Amino acid sequence: MHTWNDAASLWLIEMNHKRTIDHDRRKLEWLRPLLGQKHLTDIDRFVIADIGKLKAEEASPATANRYLALIRSIMRRAAFEWEWIAKPPRIHLYQEPSRRIRWLTAEQVRTLLDELLPHQRDAVLFALATGLRHANVAGLKWDQVDMTRRTAWLFADQVKNGEELHVSLNDTALDVLKRRKGRHKDYVFTYRNRPIKRFNTRAWYKALKRAGIENFRWHDLRHTWASWLVQQGVPLYSVQEMGGWKTYKMVRRYAHLSPSVNLVNARKIDDVLGDFKDNH
Repeated sequence: MHTWNDAASLWLIEMNHKRTIDHDRRKLEWLRPLLGQKHLTDIDRFVIADIGKLKAEEASPATANRYLALIRSIMRRAAFEWEWIAKPPRIHLYQEPSRRIRWLTAEQVRTLLDELLPHQRDAVLFALATGLRHANVAGLKWDQVDMTRRTAWLFADQVKNGEELHVSLNDTALDVLKRRKGRHKDYVFTYRNRPIKRFNTRAWYKALKRAGIENFRWHDLRHTWASWLVQQGVPLYSVQEMGGWKTYKMVRRYAHLSPSVNLVNARKIDDVLGDFKDNH
């Protein structure tokens, strides 16, 4: 009879192409002491619910859901692809609150930029100018940039939705690239001639504190970029395409930031109703 370890090992082999396979590997390491030698037929919804509860108490319901989703995927594959079990157990996920939208005003950004080191400042400006995620800014190479055509591109395995993304470079982004040019032969953003693996360091959090900005993550720079675009009247479908979101639902959360645009659209009905106004 097949065990969880058998299933986990085969999953890692078959899913090795996944961009997030390292995340799966870390989750499976955590799950090993809990499920490792259990036969798949002994892993029912009660066993899985206990694991979800444990992870939710240790971290959060949202984190627990990521683990539960992985267990569900592996058990479904064991049933429908490998035919190791008759059917997968039913797995219930925790309810999650709507994802927050945290963004900065232009004045807050000015304050933050004044507190950052030069290499951090350039990276923040580039993120705000392009909306790129942390990993895409940190990993950007010069062979992905065409300054003449004012474009940069990300390969499919670098983008969350699995599709290539072409990024138009505005004046702010181009100015950053001009400042970085010649500092490193391969990577755009470096510190002491070495590629930067992460920007959200202690120096980043200290700068946030000095700037008086609380409850703000690096990823919220992307939210700030999208929020500013919507506030400037850029249609949501354009924001979706520019940001590389796979579904329209992902950008719907910014819709409330464009009331003035909605008002312009709402007033179009006046042209139809004008003749029906009550003048009494």
